Amino acid sequence: MDREEQSGYRAVLEAVAAELRRLLAGDHESTQPVAPDRAIGRLSRVGAMQAQQMSLAGRRRQQERVRRIEHALGLVRQGTYGSCTRCGEDIGRARLDAIPDTFLCVMCVERLQARGSDRNPEP
Repeated sequence: MDREEQSGYRAVLEAVAAELRRLLAGDHESTQPVAPDRAIGRLSRVGAMQAQQMSLAGRRRQQERVRRIEHALGLVRQGTYGSCTRCGEDIGRARLDAIPDTFLCVMCVERLQARGSDRNPEP
């Protein structure tokens, strides 16, 4: 991938990161603990606690995505963005268009899935 193509992906990555940071900096009311003295019914309290946990999980996913995007931006600066970190082959434009913060080509992802790897293989 040449520098011009990498620059195009850099713009996309920076825009996604900025949007995620904006969302992360927003109102955190939905992630606050549910107060036990809050006057709601037992089922409503359980629902509120589930909603809080879902919000927290969403925030963790957003934070992880920002971390991955920052890593991808580092690869752009190094000039290695678009190459699989496992095998070194080109990742493929369709995959990068769909998931610009990916670090593995489709073949490496399939190999990891076939081995039953349950950890996140990407940096």
